[in-house]
Amino acid sequence: MDGQPTQPALTTPSLTIGVERIMAMIPHRYPFLMIDRLVEVIPGESAIGIKNVTANEPHFQGHFPERPVMPGVLIIEAMAQTAAVIVVAALGKEAEGKLVYFMTIESARFRKPVGPGDQLQLICKKERQRANVWKFSGEARVGDTVVAEAVYTAMIMDS
Repeated sequence: MDGQPTQPALTTPSLTIGVERIMAMIPHRYPFLMIDRLVEVIPGESAIGIKNVTANEPHFQGHFPERPVMPGVLIIEAMAQTAAVIVVAALGKEAEGKLVYFMTIESARFRKPVGPGDQLQLICKKERQRANVWKFSGEARVGDTVVAEAVYTAMIMDS
């Protein structure tokens, strides 16, 4: 050591957002609220959404009764809701309750089925943002296994 004081690493603090706060930030409600919690939130940049998949979800009655599989489009929706919270967290109170609309979904891939008892981790990262248009990349995991991924663009607007 040269006698110099050690500088702490520069890190951005992350947040955890629970379901009550999520419902204050985005307008989605049962049965279409697809996220239960967000962890490692860096407003305007990234977050990990958590979706606890249960047998009680209405889509499992018909998709498929003998072997319940979460529809891929709902996994992408869960990624988008995670991204919407990232946007609202960046923009603040004036953005709460605004609608975030899909503009594009690109490169969607579904790798493994998701069913009751799984916990989805929705890893979402901002790729870019111009005015009210945001582009994200998302990856859904169950444990260490990637089950889906996509790149998507959304626009935030007044409801």
